[in-house]
Amino acid sequence: MGEAHIRIAIVATREEADLLVHKVSSWGLARGDALWFVTRSKQDATAWIFPTSVGMADVKICFVDNFSEAGWQKSHPYKGKFNR
Repeated sequence: MGEAHIRIAIVATREEADLLVHKVSSWGLARGDALWFVTRSKQDATAWIFPTSVGMADVKICFVDNFSEAGWQKSHPYKGKFNR
């Protein structure tokens, strides 16, 4: 948790989420805050996240199935922080 850049909570519904995230299948498709390529290698990551409870989270996310749905739901202080 101490090394993480951002603490996130994964929520079940879009209404609860600050950010809608789409997981992509390659590095080349990952961009912005909402299109994520998940890796286990810290050295390859642009942002280190720590999954936690909703009460401890900086950002609440919900995973979505389409590129077009991904993005911030509203203005947020962490906008742009996933692109380090």
